[in-house]
Amino acid sequence: MDSSAVVDNLNAVIRSHSESLMAQLHAQREALFPPDADKVMRKFSSGEAASLLGVNDSYLRKLHLDGKGPSPELTPGNRRLYSAENLLELRALLEAKARKPGDYIPGRREGDHLQIIGVMNFKGGSGKTTSSAHLAQYLALRGYRVLAIDLDPQASLTSLHGVQPEYDLMDGGTLYDAIRYEDPRPIASVIRKTYFPNLDLIPGNLELMEFEHETPRALAQGNAGLFFFRVKEALNQVEGDYDVVVVDCPPQLGFLTMSALSAATGLLVTVHPEMLDVMSMSQFLRMTADLMDVIAASGADMTHDWMRYLLTRYEPTDAPQNRIVAFLRTMYGDKVLNAPMLKSTAISDAGLTKQTLYEVERSAFTRSTYDRAIESLNAVNGEIAALIQQTWGRK
Repeated sequence: MDSSAVVDNLNAVIRSHSESLMAQLHAQREALFPPDADKVMRKFSSGEAASLLGVNDSYLRKLHLDGKGPSPELTPGNRRLYSAENLLELRALLEAKARKPGDYIPGRREGDHLQIIGVMNFKGGSGKTTSSAHLAQYLALRGYRVLAIDLDPQASLTSLHGVQPEYDLMDGGTLYDAIRYEDPRPIASVIRKTYFPNLDLIPGNLELMEFEHETPRALAQGNAGLFFFRVKEALNQVEGDYDVVVVDCPPQLGFLTMSALSAATGLLVTVHPEMLDVMSMSQFLRMTADLMDVIAASGADMTHDWMRYLLTRYEPTDAPQNRIVAFLRTMYGDKVLNAPMLKSTAISDAGLTKQTLYEVERSAFTRSTYDRAIESLNAVNGEIAALIQQTWGRK
């Protein structure tokens, strides 16, 4: 058999596997999210709602009994369940009664600039997408207006939010449409509402790779201009609609990542505390610094409000991991977030059904397993929310 026949056969095998996998994933989505295969957000218990709002459950009960605010769903056992939309209505009600602005709606005020958080690392398995998804959802549940952007052609963040790239994005619909060199579309045309109130999504798929291929050609022809401003210029079109943008960057230092770096006001670098990952991060940081120098020399402002390292998939009982964590904290001090994201079966099991820990019911897991994982996530995301508030000049 000649080599071309081998290649053709291999191509056929790969294509067949791709198509069969797509079909199975589509069938799984329809089975998980009937009748129209769209994800919906679960209801929150009164205790969860009170915690998200920062009030006592007894106060929520009093509001309900007094007929103030939205009416929760009552179960046969007379338990109150609140939808995510109910939480937004309650926030508005509580904010109107608050002693100072921002107690219940913590987003931007006049003079505050849009926070654009780039979540990055170029080593797979660092928890980049998991961190991006939980951060975006956490902020949305706490009253921020959030836009999540999937810049990774592998599109895991997109799939996690119920959009299947192979089926739902056949005619485009990614950020590439808004940043391409020929006939770019308004960014608003690729923004999708999600089942999370306050959280919008720009999905990703393999089409994003076109930007990596087209930029060198555009540069050679002198048509690229300041290509690294393209993400920032696209976001300027909807700048007033959001408080925070969370960008799940691709796991490579290409043109997409450079443009995201130029747009970002804050950088979150995910680090799995294993020696190979730390060695990889060393190369990543050096290459990133070199690229930022090149971009800055071309006229871009590469200053950022903050940069932090997030320890992911951390196992407190793992002695080698603890040594690496101590090493990183000694090296970088307060640039390492105090709270690590713990490795948890609850997070990975939720992912099997394309859900985050904020979407699944606590009853689906052993109580201690769920509580440990959600406490870890809330601590991490709460620290990042505090950084956002500090950037806006608040405590």
